Amino acid sequence: MDLPTLLKPQGVKVVSDVTSKKRLMQTIADVAQNLVGLPASSIFDALQDRESLGPTGVGHGVALPHARLGDLTNVSGAFLKLDKPIDFELVDRQPVDLIFALFAPADSGVDHLKALALVSRTLRNPALCAKLRANSDPATLHTLITGGAASQAA
Repeated sequence: MDLPTLLKPQGVKVVSDVTSKKRLMQTIADVAQNLVGLPASSIFDALQDRESLGPTGVGHGVALPHARLGDLTNVSGAFLKLDKPIDFELVDRQPVDLIFALFAPADSGVDHLKALALVSRTLRNPALCAKLRANSDPATLHTLITGGAASQAA
């Protein structure tokens, strides 16, 4: 599993109108419906259900919301960069502006965990996060995320 497989160019967005965690989840669902072919309402509900178990933020302004969806056949992702960071109820109290959402089949088991580990490892790199924050072009963001990380297969 590698990042170019998880994240397609059309799954990268720069968002300026998100002001709350709930609105962020709706925006993720709107982006994801075109990526995974499921209704945004189903994706939103799955994201909210997972988030109700505890925040999926990893700290330092990064969040990894994720959901298992019964009608998927493979793991896929979406990356959103927020122009204005929002509160994500994290332990470090830092607002979130880099979000990598993952969507996995309900029975994906270890593949889902490998994808989460790969994305988490990638976004723990402070230099990469600084580059992501310094750019607002979706194509550049996609290249930054997937460029050097393809060899870090989980």
